[in-house]
Amino acid sequence: MHLAYPAVLSALLFCTGLYGVLARRNAILVLMSVELMLNAVNLNLVAFDVWLSRTARDTLHSGQALTLFTIAIAAAEIGIGLAIVLAVHRNRGTADIDKLRDTAEPHGPDEATDSTGATLTEDEKAEATA
Repeated sequence: MHLAYPAVLSALLFCTGLYGVLARRNAILVLMSVELMLNAVNLNLVAFDVWLSRTARDTLHSGQALTLFTIAIAAAEIGIGLAIVLAVHRNRGTADIDKLRDTAEPHGPDEATDSTGATLTEDEKAEATA
């Protein structure tokens, strides 16, 4: 098999995953798109390992070893990512990325807000810290 076939398939998978990361608003779908991108990288690693092993007799199959390492890292990333998404969903009631912008800190030290997002006055800040 030619190297072009898995390389093109890998590029298509990576572009599909990149589109999913940039266009989706649901955090779980973004995580799935990241996994698709990592699988495209794994396909490239194995394809180039097979292609390079044809030229040399004594090979270490480093592409396949890196693929196993990438799979282990991806599994850990998904485990932690899903835990964070579930914790945010329990607290906020949504996994929508656009609605999570409310968790950002205020822009300046003088801009404090309450739970509804309204800016607090000096007296309200004093009550909140007391």
